[in-house]
Amino acid sequence: MNFERENITEILNSCIGGFRLYSLSEPIMPVFVSQSLCDMTGYSREELVSEHSDLYLSVIHPADKQIYDGYIKQLSGGKRSASAEYRIIKKDGSVMCVKDTMTVGALADGRPVGYSVLTDITDIRSETDNLRFLNETVPCGMLKYTCEKNPRVTYVNKRMMDIMRFPEVRDGELDYQELYKDNIYLMIPIEERRDFSRFLNRVYNSGAPIAGELSVLRCDGTKARLYGWVTKVRDKDGKEEFQSVCMDVTERYKTRRASETERYLEALSDVYDKIFEYDLASGTVKYVSGDSDTFSRIRNLPMHMEQATEQWIQHSVYREDRERMREFFSAFFARRVSVRAGRPPQINYRAVSADGKMKKCVGTFLGIDSSVSLFCCKYMPDEQILDELRNENLALRSMQETVMRFTEGGMAFKVENNNVKPLYASANVCHFFGYTEEEWMSLAEKSCSIKEFIARSSIAYEDVALLFSTGEAEFTYFDMTQNRKRVIKAICSQKDPDGSSPFYVMLYNMDGGQRASVSASAENTGIYIRTFGYFDVFVDGKPIAFRNKKAKELLALLVDRRGGYVTSEEAIGYLWENEPANAVTLARYRKEALRLKNTLEEYGIAGIMESVDGKRRIIPEEIGCDLYDYLSGKEEFAGLFKGSYLTNYAWGEMTLGELMNENIN
Repeated sequence: MNFERENITEILNSCIGGFRLYSLSEPIMPVFVSQSLCDMTGYSREELVSEHSDLYLSVIHPADKQIYDGYIKQLSGGKRSASAEYRIIKKDGSVMCVKDTMTVGALADGRPVGYSVLTDITDIRSETDNLRFLNETVPCGMLKYTCEKNPRVTYVNKRMMDIMRFPEVRDGELDYQELYKDNIYLMIPIEERRDFSRFLNRVYNSGAPIAGELSVLRCDGTKARLYGWVTKVRDKDGKEEFQSVCMDVTERYKTRRASETERYLEALSDVYDKIFEYDLASGTVKYVSGDSDTFSRIRNLPMHMEQATEQWIQHSVYREDRERMREFFSAFFARRVSVRAGRPPQINYRAVSADGKMKKCVGTFLGIDSSVSLFCCKYMPDEQILDELRNENLALRSMQETVMRFTEGGMAFKVENNNVKPLYASANVCHFFGYTEEEWMSLAEKSCSIKEFIARSSIAYEDVALLFSTGEAEFTYFDMTQNRKRVIKAICSQKDPDGSSPFYVMLYNMDGGQRASVSASAENTGIYIRTFGYFDVFVDGKPIAFRNKKAKELLALLVDRRGGYVTSEEAIGYLWENEPANAVTLARYRKEALRLKNTLEEYGIAGIMESVDGKRRIIPEEIGCDLYDYLSGKEEFAGLFKGSYLTNYAWGEMTLGELMNENIN
């Protein structure tokens, strides 16, 4: 007895839910439906199967008939299997959502048939629709991404795509969404990637969510400010993943930053004679502070950055200093100098006043954010001033020189009748006094006693009193960004004898071991390679002027490999990432490698690179390098890495992610 044949009808009717046998040759229609399908829909077999027409089509929801028609055409056109979701109007008038899965087979005579199974997904569809409603109506961006060292984005909702300004993908154009999904760090500005990586590590290790603000890089190059949450969960397959929900607070952030910048300008305007605001993102410059009649008519008027600067140099700078001033600004425009790390860029020059007199000046760039900087100009006195710090003019000059030489932070506040009202502070100064930036802003709206003001910090009232009375003091504090104790010197100025005017305080580093350690590593060879920030090579303190960008990039790639060999094919994949390794690109690569060899020979340092059978490597023992010093684990090099690496080259992001995680761990 053939058990399967004798019981096939019973199996189809009661064991396989919603089964139908579908003829896929003309006429295309169901030829058999199971009792279970009749029970699901409320219709009898006679109402669903006919020898002349497709009665099943009449029970499908009118809005979904086009979906169903396309589904059947796929299967009758040669596709071996397919699935579709659509709605059925049951006999009692209610609507049921089903998932129809059909596999194509053939009868004994060769006619094609479809074996279809329907599953009731009404409850699941309802839940999904509710989630979709929330997703489309709640103004929050949503992200899911892996818990890997370099997280990959697995889900982005429409609101987040709008925030990031993903463009519509056209043939032959870059798919930004796919690019960002492969590396979530592309969404984060370089200066904030370290904080973002630290947040992810805290969430992963603690299992508790973290909320806060963070900037993101939109696809059009602009920045957005987001407030949101990051949490760690397990997905449906049990794998760990991060989930983020965030809101766009860009406008609120801009308003707050404008208020903060205004207070900063108020403090600086009492120290500097002229202040210009440079915005590299928009390519504009504005005259924002000063009492010059020449510039008063264009105050706060955005002008073309390079043209306006050239006009200012022509009319205001002494002719013998003009070329040097042009070179200074050209380096700033090209971002070859950093205004937010290390010593602020400064230049001494001579200016010509409206009456034809020449004055000595100093100009300093102070960073507001990654794209906006203030160029602050100060006339220098003609004579040496007395060496007493409490003297008004020397106090101002000391503070000004401190700003030029160090970037540990600055603040300004008013002290009246032993009460303090903060005006401005950089972020690390807020932490030094025990406040968040938001708390500092609210504190700026009111006055409090000096003792209340310093209550959250570890400094004593006597030390602050000493700072106010003598104009200087030293403090030891824990630097959160470098995870170590720092010794900071504070210089304070007070312009009026009665103490009613603002105090201006600048802080600068006193532990001074970092730069000495960096230079010491290069003393043995005279060759020093900088990878943190922009890539450059120095021989006896002077930079190499590479004539070819790709030759320089090849050297950077060898340094990144830390002594490992790089093959021709690998190098081509980095230097020309969109081109395959073939005869043309191999010839091009060999030409660049020869140019690199000639440049190194020209500077007498050809021995730092080794070539064997077409493979090349850097010889670490022959160079000094900030990356190698930092990875040595020695305490004196712990502060070298500031969150940026090989800024010139996008492929450096992989090593940057490793450095961030290592720095945090």
